[in-house]
Amino acid sequence: MNDFKQFAKAQGLKLVPFLVTLVLYFSLVRKDPQGELWTTVLKCLPIVALMFYMVAKGITLKKEYRRSLWILLGLVFSCGGDALLNINLFPFGMISFGVAHVFYISAFGWKPVKWLIGLVLYVAVSLFVYFVHKKLDEVLIIGVPIYCYLITTMLWRSLARAVASTNFLTIFCAIGAILFVISDALIAVTMFVGVPLPFARLQIMITYYAAQFAIGLSTADDGPAVRRTFHKKIK
Repeated sequence: MNDFKQFAKAQGLKLVPFLVTLVLYFSLVRKDPQGELWTTVLKCLPIVALMFYMVAKGITLKKEYRRSLWILLGLVFSCGGDALLNINLFPFGMISFGVAHVFYISAFGWKPVKWLIGLVLYVAVSLFVYFVHKKLDEVLIIGVPIYCYLITTMLWRSLARAVASTNFLTIFCAIGAILFVISDALIAVTMFVGVPLPFARLQIMITYYAAQFAIGLSTADDGPAVRRTFHKKIK
């Protein structure tokens, strides 16, 4: 347990910038942004801080760090998506987040497959797409279904890894994927269904940042030496 606490403390120091930028965003951005440069910067800073964490914990082009590289690229495109959404370029922001999910899917891999999980998720998202497609315009009627299936695939791959693993970081990553879907679902019900949610922006951003945090932290055991030490400490 002491070894685990030391491990958590070592990771925590690298995550201080993320925590600081979160405080800045939620304390300074008090209402829905209107495309201002300063709110765009503050919105992106926590994701930039997670990129810093990815680099600070150690990352190379070697095979052992491939998952970290994919997730780092996912964070880069997520940051781009945040900026585009904040300046009201929703279709382009959705494309950027779609690319981010492709990188996350690559990071999570395809083994084990767990077809049943995928089937259940795809049936659910298909019902959602059918329900909202009449509310979409010419661009979104194509983009939204594609994005929905991408994020659903990302969720499937993270859950498939988690149910076959006892590693808490893998399970934590799946929790992050679930929170990502919840965050996007909150956006969907407010934009496309017209459901008025109390403190909608706070709900969306809290679940979003928590999701990215969990996905980023899941790479803490990347690298052969780190992974062996980590697994030894949590036994």
